[in-house]
Amino acid sequence: MRVGLRSRHRLTAGLTTLLLPFATLVALGGSAEAAPDTAPQAPKAEAAATATATYAKTQDWGTGFEGKWTIKNTGTTALSSWTVVWDFPAGTKVTSAWDATVTNSGDKWTAKNLGWNGSLAPGATVSFGFNGSGPGSPSNCLLNGESCDGGGQPGDSAPSAPGTPTASGITDTSVKLDWKAATDDKGIKNYDVLRDGAKVATVTGTSYADSGLTKGTDYSYSVQARDTADQTGPASGSVKVRTTGGDPGPGPGDKVKLGYFTNWGVYQRNYHVKNIVSSGSAEKITHINYAFGNVQGGKCTIGDAYADYDKAYTADQSVDGVADTWDQPLRGNFNQLRKLKAKYPHIKVLWSFGGWTWSGGFTDAMKNPEAFADSCYKLVEDPRWADVFDGIDLDWEYPNACGLTCDTSGPAVMKTMMQAFRNKFGANNLVTAAITADGSPGGKIDSADYGGAAQYTDWYNVMTYDFFGAWDAKGPTAPHSPLTDYPGIPKGGFNSAAAINKLKAKGVPAKKLLLGIGFYGRGWTGVTQKEPGGTATGAAPGTYEAGIEDYKVLKNSCPSNGTVAGTAYAHCGSNWWSYDTPATIRAKMAWAKEQALGGAFFWEFSGDTANGELVSAINDGLK
Repeated sequence: MRVGLRSRHRLTAGLTTLLLPFATLVALGGSAEAAPDTAPQAPKAEAAATATATYAKTQDWGTGFEGKWTIKNTGTTALSSWTVVWDFPAGTKVTSAWDATVTNSGDKWTAKNLGWNGSLAPGATVSFGFNGSGPGSPSNCLLNGESCDGGGQPGDSAPSAPGTPTASGITDTSVKLDWKAATDDKGIKNYDVLRDGAKVATVTGTSYADSGLTKGTDYSYSVQARDTADQTGPASGSVKVRTTGGDPGPGPGDKVKLGYFTNWGVYQRNYHVKNIVSSGSAEKITHINYAFGNVQGGKCTIGDAYADYDKAYTADQSVDGVADTWDQPLRGNFNQLRKLKAKYPHIKVLWSFGGWTWSGGFTDAMKNPEAFADSCYKLVEDPRWADVFDGIDLDWEYPNACGLTCDTSGPAVMKTMMQAFRNKFGANNLVTAAITADGSPGGKIDSADYGGAAQYTDWYNVMTYDFFGAWDAKGPTAPHSPLTDYPGIPKGGFNSAAAINKLKAKGVPAKKLLLGIGFYGRGWTGVTQKEPGGTATGAAPGTYEAGIEDYKVLKNSCPSNGTVAGTAYAHCGSNWWSYDTPATIRAKMAWAKEQALGGAFFWEFSGDTANGELVSAINDGLK
């Protein structure tokens, strides 16, 4: 089964560095061959005891990382320039930088301010960043010739991370937090308490009572220590808190109504989280799968850093009408999803990893399932965005089968993976999977132990679409999402009912199965026959890719003029398309309820109309 839409994230590959906002990329000078005695010396024109420089790794994509230095003037007089010098271990280096001139002599690296950002008033901060390669961290940091912690003693270390807070005494509007103390060689001065990534308080002890909260709302808390030299350490792990009262959201007996949101949709498609609100869909869904994170080198990794958490949103594009600032800790889709959840607290968000193109990475990852699950947990629960996500979705589309590549890990691999992820993510996080709908004899459902894995899974997103399409260029034409079998169907077992029935027979509870709906059509050209089963000459033209088109386009350009197996089709000129309409979706939802399924999901938001008529059909049909 093909899911061509899921490969479209390849279009954004490589954009992360090119699209960094406010980034002045600086060519790296210096030479690794310079003799040690020619290493640049940091000037001592400024009193470094009045300033500090702190380092943070802001991204890590396995083969490289992004680092950030922040210089703060802690004195009472202005700084006119700054120079930061540090050592990297052998094998770690800077590959590009912005907002500073970075050079090196061997493993010693020097960053100097540019002409516009050297002046620093008392209390002000300035940052510069870089992309790097290698596993190491900086050491022996000097700022204007003195220790970067402002203490005048090179090598003074930053505080450790405090313990992850524990929450107690949760009410409609308040919560009490406690944590284990951080450690530091010079002593701890105080702690910053971070709510949803923003500082809400500074305290000297290891507890804090937060108040003035909104009832029935999700929050995430972490803490960060500061030493007596005013040097901050890394943030602790985060704890999720939901205040009591308010809208409880869908209850245990309610149906899941889940939509995929694609990170690459913010580019050519110009579809943003705000569109979920403006279309009226936010009130009608229960869950969002954010697609996709990648699977590389046995680990979960970022799919598109710029779209995920770096893109700056203007006020008119933002969910709450507030523009992003250049220095806020989290931007991009993640911050917009955070705002969406604040406005619609019933919505849960899962981070989906894999997809058709990136499913190949699962084979290597499953050589050590526990390490794989641990890497994914650390990424999903990163303190910068832990409050955004309520769990993980694993979109491995062909375990022990062939798709874009082939996997031969064995039939037990699905059960092994889901067990490892449930063990790591625990009972309070959602753990789901998007799975094949190939119900043919000996097909992909028969290739892996989906029944055994179901005990560890909250639900399966059964991809009951893309059964047929113009990859078979000459046809026969057939609906890509048939609900049932029909006379003349090109292949037995390629329909929704066959897939659902086979999964039930393998022991998957009906309530753990979601029926899949495509918000797009698949089509051929060179077709003369109106009814299914005609011959073709190739794929019909599409806006982004031949053979595929959004529902919002097809409803006007090629209105349906027939139905087969619960799915609409249309013959317009020489083109033949099949897609779901509000009427066929409502019928499919009635069938899902008859089968006692857990609900439905769809791929993906941007294919719907501006007023969300397909989402409305799902919501209406599952009531």
